[in-house]
Amino acid sequence: MMSSPAPAVDRAARLAVTLFPVLVLVAAVIGFFAPGAVVPLAPSIPWLLGIVMFGMGLTLTLPDFTRIAKRPWIVAIGVALQFIVMPLAAWAIAVALQLPAELAAGLILVGCAPGGTASNVVTYLSRGDTALSVTVTACSTLLAPVLTPLLTLWLAGQFLDVPFSAMMLSVVQTVLVPVIAGILVRILLRRWIERVQPVLPWVSTIAIALIVAIVVGASAERIIEAGLIVFLAVVLHNGFGLLLGYGAASAMRMTQRERRAIAVEVGMQNSGLAASLAAAHFSPLAALPAAVFSVWHNLSGAVFAMALGRRPITDADRPEAQTERDTR
Repeated sequence: MMSSPAPAVDRAARLAVTLFPVLVLVAAVIGFFAPGAVVPLAPSIPWLLGIVMFGMGLTLTLPDFTRIAKRPWIVAIGVALQFIVMPLAAWAIAVALQLPAELAAGLILVGCAPGGTASNVVTYLSRGDTALSVTVTACSTLLAPVLTPLLTLWLAGQFLDVPFSAMMLSVVQTVLVPVIAGILVRILLRRWIERVQPVLPWVSTIAIALIVAIVVGASAERIIEAGLIVFLAVVLHNGFGLLLGYGAASAMRMTQRERRAIAVEVGMQNSGLAASLAAAHFSPLAALPAAVFSVWHNLSGAVFAMALGRRPITDADRPEAQTERDTR
């Protein structure tokens, strides 16, 4: 949901995010109990991710990028927190829990991924600054071809060999190219895209669920022994992201709506990208943290939205809050 949504798009996005954890759980169960049905689909993971990112590009509009010029410092802070808090938190958790090399690399790769596509909807439902969330997601996604492999090389290099050049090329192919293609198609076929926009959240949801099924199926034999520690690592990782993102935004005296947006942007990752990269460049086991994260961060995001969405915004009359409204 990258621009002010029409009612139909809004309802479709909310329903997709609400049901997303359920669909991903079902996909994980299918992958675990029937790996033979999904593992042969492994070569399609980059294509599935490309579909997700193409859909994201279709939702981006020119105003989403002009907001950067109006609020550059706050967008820069959001992007910086995204690529500082989550990578370092993943590394610290991997070291503290003494994760096996493949799982440690996979968790760090999740931390080095850009913001998740569901973060915009969760921000909206929590009554946060959706415009800010949209812009930070867009910027972190466009920076991912350089920052994701670079940060992974730095932090995960002690656990596994990180193919920096190959990973960078993968991110360009599966993220940057589809997003730009989506933006161009949106410009050229705007009226037609507006008609099909309510379907886009479901296409992304199904594609990510398929990725999770394939990843779980490929590592089904080792999930029982590694499942609990991976779940603990993912819960800690996501929790630190939400708390530290909100805390940092509060320390910088951002408005309450901005704090909610930054917290969600930092805590919710593009786990589909992480799973795709881990499966392609490390191993199926390394992709397991991303698969678990796909389920958990949407569940925690729903709880976050429910808890904060009911709280009143008490600083709406502050001058900076008025400026926020004027720049939307």
